[in-house]
Amino acid sequence: MSAVVATHGRSAYAVASGPQAGRGNDHALDRASDQESMSPAELRRATWTCSIGSAMEYYDFALYSLASALVFGPLFFPSTVPFMGLVASFATYFLGFAVRPLGGIFFGALGDRVGRKTVLLATITLMGLSSTAIGLIPTYQSIGVWAPILLVLMRLLQGFGAGAEQAGVAIMMTESAPRGRRGFYAALPFLGIQVGTVGAGLVYFTMLVGVPNIAATWLWRLPFLGSAILLVTAIYMRMRLKESPAFARLREERHVETTPIRETLQSAWKPILCGLGLRMAENGSSSIYQVLAISYLVHTVGMSGRWGTMALIGAACVGAGTIPVAGLLSDRFGRVRVYRAFAILQVVSALPIWFVFSRGNPWLCLAALSLGLGIATWGMFGTQGAFLPEMFGARHRYTAVSFTREFSSVIAGGVSPMVGQFLIAMFVHFHVGGTDAGKIAWLPLAIYVVFLGVLAIIATYFIPETRDRDLLDDRDAF
Repeated sequence: MSAVVATHGRSAYAVASGPQAGRGNDHALDRASDQESMSPAELRRATWTCSIGSAMEYYDFALYSLASALVFGPLFFPSTVPFMGLVASFATYFLGFAVRPLGGIFFGALGDRVGRKTVLLATITLMGLSSTAIGLIPTYQSIGVWAPILLVLMRLLQGFGAGAEQAGVAIMMTESAPRGRRGFYAALPFLGIQVGTVGAGLVYFTMLVGVPNIAATWLWRLPFLGSAILLVTAIYMRMRLKESPAFARLREERHVETTPIRETLQSAWKPILCGLGLRMAENGSSSIYQVLAISYLVHTVGMSGRWGTMALIGAACVGAGTIPVAGLLSDRFGRVRVYRAFAILQVVSALPIWFVFSRGNPWLCLAALSLGLGIATWGMFGTQGAFLPEMFGARHRYTAVSFTREFSSVIAGGVSPMVGQFLIAMFVHFHVGGTDAGKIAWLPLAIYVVFLGVLAIIATYFIPETRDRDLLDDRDAF
């Protein structure tokens, strides 16, 4: 078995021949990769550091989701047409997703050139500052059209920074964890998502107690201003973070890719397409359940805002248990099989979940959202932590994972709430369903969730198993 040395697009560690050549997975590489994992103490520090960033991102995400559904419409997008203010609010929500691929490509390429740690510090700073600034923006009544313009600008900056945050966290943990435990450790930082989601939900739930119209008060600003506390904590912890062992090895051997964007577009199109298929189900249904479902329950079905936020809190608590279990299962049974199982669960549960939503029973809605979001959707998310980084080669991994994650966020996560709310508005406007106009929209919304799940199931049949793959190999998994 001979080694290939210093060829463009192939690592000096890659295997040129033998039965494992396509996987770059010989014994020498196994030993080298194992030696490059972090020590237990360093791994714990990395886990906490990455979790704080995830908590902050999803605290901001959940805040903006809830504010889009409950506050931003009347404050920043007043309209005489019922529900159209919400459509405009969700359009701003979409813009934050639309800019994420640009941030993902920019920061992803930077991460492949200068390191994971540097980019993770930059992204958390940009996200935190823009989220805090949202709490300082005057309303439309105070400064007119400049209010929505400033809101859009802050949302764009927030999305630009978030474009490489989750990819960076997943890559950092996947490249730092020992072989055989990557799925579990890569899933752990995403528990910060549940912390952030629950934190934002509890804040809104508390403020809604005794305040029938929070948009008429200044209280909605406090959660955004609270982002400053998370920002200071996250910056302090990330400044002490150690660089990913895999990237440190590439830099030591002078093997860092100088043109990661070109390399990604030239060689990684197949895993990117498959990754997009995986993400359509996870990211699309996540946005539908976290944003559109809450708006549907509150504004269409008539459930109180407190019950809407409580349902989200309950789902996040369930997800906190699902995510690490999904990572453990993927280490035991493989990424492909576990991801496919959660996607199948999403497909078979969508219709009954949305039917329950249309009935408006608070406790049943909480249980339904916990199943659809807390188990099916976040089960895919927990599996995805190590799955996506393992699909790509070492020298363009950050760029490729960021592009895959964030482009899918636009076509799945960002569009879904806006289109869904527009659909509900049209049902109401044309009195589809008679006296229950708008409620009948549950059926097409459920079918859309089924469609997204089917896309993920199909994608899993085109992806080889990536568990325990050598992370120093420049070649993609397929």
